[in-house]
Amino acid sequence: MEAIVYERFGGPEVLALGEAEKPSPGPGQVRVKVVAAGVNPIDYRIRNGWMQHNFPVTFPAVPGLELAGIVDELGEGVTRFAVGDEVFGHSDTGAYAEYALATRVVRKPAELTWEQAVALPVAGETSERVLRLLELAEGETLLIHGAAGVTGSAGVQLALARGAKVIGTASPGNHDFLRELGAIPLAYGPGLVERVREVAPQGIDAVYDAAGKGALPDSIELRGGTTSRIVTIADTTAADHGVPFSGVATPDPEPIYEAHARLVAEGRLRIRHAETFPLADAIKALELSEGGHTKGKLVVTP
Repeated sequence: MEAIVYERFGGPEVLALGEAEKPSPGPGQVRVKVVAAGVNPIDYRIRNGWMQHNFPVTFPAVPGLELAGIVDELGEGVTRFAVGDEVFGHSDTGAYAEYALATRVVRKPAELTWEQAVALPVAGETSERVLRLLELAEGETLLIHGAAGVTGSAGVQLALARGAKVIGTASPGNHDFLRELGAIPLAYGPGLVERVREVAPQGIDAVYDAAGKGALPDSIELRGGTTSRIVTIADTTAADHGVPFSGVATPDPEPIYEAHARLVAEGRLRIRHAETFPLADAIKALELSEGGHTKGKLVVTP
């Protein structure tokens, strides 16, 4: 089968469109004919070898954590799916391929497009996990760094649904988008502490860093000098500041996938779609993701 493959850690230059062995499902797995694969910043972090503790890689490897597609074959003991079911979720073997194995998938509602479905697993699960870690409650004020990104914007909407006030940092070109979602947009960079205090004189109850661009010192200052209730999913210097880095997915995320799919179907959660690429152009998609300035979800279609 065709797949994007890499055989050593490194930048985009280690990636190539090539052939990989068509996988066979083991016990509890399904094989999925991939219709859409999601592109995420964590893909390049894994490819560079920076996430070996949480996402160990064996070579040759296929990138891609998210998939949406059609069940093609059932592994031993699988009874909740049938061949032909449309599903989405987390790939076990890498989603940038014609076929992939998966255990953590759910049925795709007919109301969702493939692009909508494949945008949910990482962004939705990550934000749900972080908001739970932060124990965000109704009436509290949450600061989200990187609020206009795919994961950050999911966090904005899920936090607002909990009844929180949300302040989001983003480039000025994304401020109207954040206002549409219901957040208070602020520019990141020098002077952030003062800007946040101006719109939240009562203080910040929690901080969700989805950007990883050096905002942890400001976040600690805004929390009154404590690292309590600050979580990052992107800043690799977190340990230097005593801030938790959340990089391990929820063990059984299927209920989260299903809940978020219902929200999308009801129009209460949306993830912006930026662009779709054929598998042959997947490396370009990954390079755009690594650049960090795309306005919405990048999707690869094998």
